[in-house]
Amino acid sequence: MTPETRHYAPLARRVLILVAAGCVAALIGVWAWRQPFMAVPRAIAALQREPAPMHVPVPVLGVAPRSIADTWNAARPPNRHHQGVDIFARRGTPVTSATRGLVIAIRDQGLGGRQVWVLGPGGERHYYAHLDAWDRDLHVGDLIRAGTQLGIVGDTGNARGTPPHLHYGIYTANGAVNPWPRLQPVASAHRP
Repeated sequence: MTPETRHYAPLARRVLILVAAGCVAALIGVWAWRQPFMAVPRAIAALQREPAPMHVPVPVLGVAPRSIADTWNAARPPNRHHQGVDIFARRGTPVTSATRGLVIAIRDQGLGGRQVWVLGPGGERHYYAHLDAWDRDLHVGDLIRAGTQLGIVGDTGNARGTPPHLHYGIYTANGAVNPWPRLQPVASAHRP
């Protein structure tokens, strides 16, 4: 063995050990990513990659899009503006998720009263507020489909005493966006 060969042998061993450790770590990572305990992180990653929907179904059962007024940015006391749309319906009417997603919050607090937040495609957060009650089988961390029942129409929070309705809002990384255009039917491509 020449002196040059002996000089590079420890370095070559270290490089091989690092490469082997990297391969083992990668295999463990691939294995872990596919396990059931990683379902939520996989769902979040998939939702972030999907584009946000430009049209969604009305999240209150039986309400037609044409019956929803565009109340976006309407003045609210004191010095606030409405960041969503109000969808009026009979108390107890089912409220369903407008998108597939991950339930990220179920709470009773603040202006929205009883509310559910769903992380949807494009990383948008869908806000369902003033509910009378939540669906009893709904839990934070649930992966849900569009149409999953979230709760029922009510008047909780700052809506107490007003006609029962759902406040529906959509929040992006840049803030609230008007949900009203997304609730409207897609215009026919074949107009005369």
